[in-house]
Amino acid sequence: MHDGRDDNEPMTEIQLPDPTTWGGALLLSDLGIIQAEGPDAATFLHGQLSQDVKGQPGTEARLAAYCSAKGRMLASLLTIKPQDEQFWLLTDKQVLPGLVKRLSMFVLRSKLKLSDASDTISLVGLMGSSATALLGDAAPLEAWQTQVHAQGLLVKLPDVLGTSRWYWVGPSAAAAALCGDLPALPPEQWRWLDVVSGVPRIEASTVDQFVPQMINFELIGGVNFKKGCYPGQEVVARSQYRGTTKRRAFVLHSELPVQPGQEVFSEADPGQPAGLIINVAPRPGSGLAEGEGPCSVLAEIKLASVAKALFAGSVDGPRLTVGQLPYALPQTDDAA
Repeated sequence: MHDGRDDNEPMTEIQLPDPTTWGGALLLSDLGIIQAEGPDAATFLHGQLSQDVKGQPGTEARLAAYCSAKGRMLASLLTIKPQDEQFWLLTDKQVLPGLVKRLSMFVLRSKLKLSDASDTISLVGLMGSSATALLGDAAPLEAWQTQVHAQGLLVKLPDVLGTSRWYWVGPSAAAAALCGDLPALPPEQWRWLDVVSGVPRIEASTVDQFVPQMINFELIGGVNFKKGCYPGQEVVARSQYRGTTKRRAFVLHSELPVQPGQEVFSEADPGQPAGLIINVAPRPGSGLAEGEGPCSVLAEIKLASVAKALFAGSVDGPRLTVGQLPYALPQTDDAA
């Protein structure tokens, strides 16, 4: 893959941290939890999300998109089924209030209750060898597999740079006890691995910006093309089967701070945006305060521009160097 630099420009090597020595637990306060409960919960969510919720077993978490009628993502979610007739939907905490309000408009006579459960159900991130040792046989081994543990549910996340990670979701009192059993994990370490994992999160600044394929959401299991209709389904299906995806998400690195929602520009066409930054995390170990030093980003970029010199904000802004996704992009995408 081209690294995004001009062919005549000397290569500047970017020193990325080694996360294999990291480990511990962290209360993830930047994510919220919607609870959907009732006999119609699965049917209702199945008709609203890009995922097969009706067929979801309790042993598997699933990524899902909630889209507008134009197929643009209003939220990214992880759906978990703690018991029959009950689902937990993990999403960005700033996006959550508007999502609950919008979904509630379509409940009508369906027998379910939607609520923000973030005050009673907590989310903990577990990472590394210390978490692996504590969990032992309780730790799910396959990505997105779930297992009951400590009054809650463990969800295995995809490994990133040789590092194992899990979500634990459950009662807030039990979350405090679980965090007490492990070293405290610095938030910047978890956030950085989130970004370089290539799993995008829709934040407030990027609501209604992307069709799922533009940010690789179907490549990581977030879209089921065999299920029935949901808002925006025709647009998402057309993008898939007509091969019209000309934008993809890429991991990039910057030596200067940038922001989610910031436009990306290419030196080849400085007057037109070449993409949009989805998520940002400071690079751990820089010794600088957040927002002052190097960072890594997940950004949506035109395929035709990814081999060009890229910058955040304008061609006079911070240089963005293309890094490595942990999964392959399709070779059939049309970059014209």
